[in-house]
Amino acid sequence: MPETITDAILDTLRTAHDAQVLALAIVNTIPDPFLVLDEELHVLAASRAFYEVFRVDVAETKGRSLFALGDGQWNIPALRPLLETIIPDRVAMDGFEVEHDFPGLGPRIMLLNARKVIYEDSPAITILLAFRDVTDIRAIEAEKAALLARAEQLLGQKQMLLEEMRHRVANSLQIIASILLLKARAVASDETRAHLKDAHLRVMSVATVQHHLHTVDGIAEIEVAPYLNKLCAGLTASMIGEASPIAMDVVADAGMAESATAVSLGLIVTELVINAIKYAFPGGKADARILVRYERNQADWKLTISDNGVGQDGTAATSGGSGLGTTIIEALAKQLAAVVEISSGPGGLSTSVTRASFTSRPMPVETAAI
Repeated sequence: MPETITDAILDTLRTAHDAQVLALAIVNTIPDPFLVLDEELHVLAASRAFYEVFRVDVAETKGRSLFALGDGQWNIPALRPLLETIIPDRVAMDGFEVEHDFPGLGPRIMLLNARKVIYEDSPAITILLAFRDVTDIRAIEAEKAALLARAEQLLGQKQMLLEEMRHRVANSLQIIASILLLKARAVASDETRAHLKDAHLRVMSVATVQHHLHTVDGIAEIEVAPYLNKLCAGLTASMIGEASPIAMDVVADAGMAESATAVSLGLIVTELVINAIKYAFPGGKADARILVRYERNQADWKLTISDNGVGQDGTAATSGGSGLGTTIIEALAKQLAAVVEISSGPGGLSTSVTRASFTSRPMPVETAAI
């Protein structure tokens, strides 16, 4: 068996005096204050760090009771029972915190750790007591707690202001939409009335995006699939009547998007869905359907809004001309560094907005017809 460090030390020591010299050297090497007490809690030895930190001398320390040292700073009602239990119960004491204004040292916070030493060939008992100054650590912890509380307070204020701003924006949009609708009913010109109604729908689309965007938790990123589902459900409820029902399907990959990107995606979806509802089925259709599909491949994505309506002729407002709808979608796509493509045929109209090169996956059979 290899020789342990303890065995090597014992072999080196020749007398009890040698052991005492070694023990004292170890005590003085410890950087934190350290005491060796007898079973009556009188000081047998103290480390150099103890004398230096608490600014006492040997005459005032050695042989005296721990509770009589200095100005009695260790005569703490809660400390005495703890130390006294070490002797009969053979237990250790860890992390007992003492806060005191020490003479010449000022207010300090000390952590005390104690261990009882039992000897094989002697009934004597020794208690080792170590002190650790944690004043600076506690000050840092208190500062961190104060900063955290302040940050939480500021965050609460920011959230309150954000909610107030959301309410103000929503109310302003509703007021603008109501004014446009009132003006549309009041004017005599059919062309002006149509423009005002279109403006009303677009303001309502912005309000719809704003509402759905702010009903999710967090403002940095949102999950796209639930967002688009809620957005399209709101459009369906507000614009599709029972007299001319249109099925609305949303197929979206899982993933997060920045709030600014989500706003643009929502406005594009709203604009195209509104136009499909208005123009794709002029005479009504039994199986009328609109499909919103969002595909994602890491940073790239593709958004497609398609219908099985009359095609490009019936949706001239977004069919690649110079209409306001086309202008809005192209401007939003430019912000997203995406490309707009429109395809039309007997089966309806499809508008896709693609960021980077993206290859669509095959659609399930039940939705591939659009």
